[in-house]
Amino acid sequence: MGYYNEISAGYNMLHSEEQLAKAALIKKHADFRGLLLDIGAGTGLATVQFQGNAECIALDPAIEMLRQFPGMKVVGRAEQLPFKNASFDSVISITALHHSNIEQAKPEIGRVSKENAAIAVSFFKRAANFGKARGLFKGFREIDSEKDLIFVKQRIALKIKQPF
Repeated sequence: MGYYNEISAGYNMLHSEEQLAKAALIKKHADFRGLLLDIGAGTGLATVQFQGNAECIALDPAIEMLRQFPGMKVVGRAEQLPFKNASFDSVISITALHHSNIEQAKPEIGRVSKENAAIAVSFFKRAANFGKARGLFKGFREIDSEKDLIFVKQRIALKIKQPF
């Protein structure tokens, strides 16, 4: 994550408008409360938009990006989330998972999410692994934002546990 560590000082200036617009769009489509994990949070620019309703943890592999987030932060990767099973009421990832092995990251998101978690993942449409992502997030509501497709799922608690 050397590139993101190098550009961390100017990241918010370059990407704030786009990231804040995606965060606002995501907030309209699901209820993000309780303990929220932001995977690939970077500087936490979008993460802070969920504070107030949720207690947020920002996760990113680029430590220099995370240093800018004033809240709880963890250095880590989407493919191996350093949290216990069923830890989070809400999980978001805004324009970050295209950098991951999505086939490893998706089950990790499911593992750390509570049964009734709200989940939203935006995925860069021009990413090489976009087709895989779209296939893996079938059953999620799709919201088109200019550069990304956002997959949103408001899961409800059921007597029979539903697979992610």
